[in-house]
Parts: sequence; structure tokens; C-alpha cells
Amino acid sequence: MLTRHEIQIRVRYDEADPMGFLHHASYFKFFEIGRTELLRASGGNYRRMEQDGLFVVVVRAECRYAAPARYDDLLTIRTTVERVSAAKQQHRYDVLRDGQRLATGHVTLAVVDRQSKVQPTPKWMRLPER
Repeated sequence: MLTRHEIQIRVRYDEADPMGFLHHASYFKFFEIGRTELLRASGGNYRRMEQDGLFVVVVRAECRYAAPARYDDLLTIRTTVERVSAAKQQHRYDVLRDGQRLATGHVTLAVVDRQSKVQPTPKWMRLPER
């Protein structure tokens, strides 16, 4: 499992508010994209997990904003797996424009089954031993 991944996303018109700033809620969509692409780059796939009866749910999400992104900015979303326990995963997200940090987010996830019962983190999703 990779522990870091970067993807570039351009701010689209519909993601900006009337002043041309990226709407605060859009950052969480970008975090989701970053996390999905990190998993894909690691050989995983959320669709396959769901077919196997496992689902990843957000149990905590936060974002600290440092500077605004604007319509048409090209952003880098850096996703880092910070911690994986028996039942939870913690990711950090850095939103950058030309190397400047615009926002930092943290999301904690849990794995559940179809009945929403917490399941152990699958071995393939755990961090490599150091």
C-alpha cells in the first residue's frame, strides 16, 4: 500500500462561489478524489471492496484553510496515510497551488460491513512494517 499520492485538479466554475473562490465544501470532494486515487495507485479498488461486502465510512473530517483557491487554479492534492489501526485509517490532505499550502485536511475512516458493523482493516490496506 502506498502511503502518499498526489493528483492535480483544476478548480471548475461550478466549484467556486460568486466571488470566484473555491467553495469550502469542495475541499472535501477533493479529499475523496485524492483518497480514491491513492487506493487505485496502490492496486486497490473501492468497487471491489463493496462487492466483497466491505465499505469505508468517514467518522471524522476536518479542514483548516490558510489561503483561498480560485476558479481555474491548478491545485495539487497530496494525500498521505498517517495511521492505520485495527479498525481505523487516518489520512492527511494538503491542498497546494504552486507549492503554497492553501488548506490541510484530516479524515478518519472505518471499515464496516453491509450491516454497518465495524470490521478489521483488511491486511492489504495496512501500512508496511517499518
